[in-house]
Amino acid sequence: MPTDQHHSAFRHRCVERVRALGLADEEQLTVPALCERLSGLRGRPLHVVAIGLPLGSPDGLLIEMQDQDFIVYEARLAPVHQQQVVLHEIGHLICDHPTLATHSPLVAELFTPSLDPGLVNRVLGRDHTHTEEEREAEYIGSLLGQRICSWSTDKTRPVPPGAQDLVVRLSALESRRLAWV
Repeated sequence: MPTDQHHSAFRHRCVERVRALGLADEEQLTVPALCERLSGLRGRPLHVVAIGLPLGSPDGLLIEMQDQDFIVYEARLAPVHQQQVVLHEIGHLICDHPTLATHSPLVAELFTPSLDPGLVNRVLGRDHTHTEEEREAEYIGSLLGQRICSWSTDKTRPVPPGAQDLVVRLSALESRRLAWV
């Protein structure tokens, strides 16, 4: 059973990996800007590609080739889910997690004829269990997502005039629920 010390070391390791990217704190981060930064650090392009993946496929794949890398994600996912999948795969890239050497027919089918399937060196054929690597990629993706997210931490939102009566009634229901607890 992991200890608090283990969790603390895990979080620290992930934060340090993100810090090592040298992203400016005041910079409004975007996925394209992050990919450009990673391309520069790795010395080769990183492409993000939306594809309608076959049924039963993972939501995302990281494909590392000799001279370029690809993150492929399911095009039919909701935009926020697409972003998290891409950031998760970026987490694997940042951590340089070991991959399984494969020449997957799925990958060849997805990229032919634009890419020669014989050039594919490695595909992350992960089983998406709760391994340390998957948790690390997900946590790093979440850390990066915090820098990208346009959601405010402010819990109050302006209420349109036509909805104010509804908000008052819903708030009254919440107050009663809390009184019952």
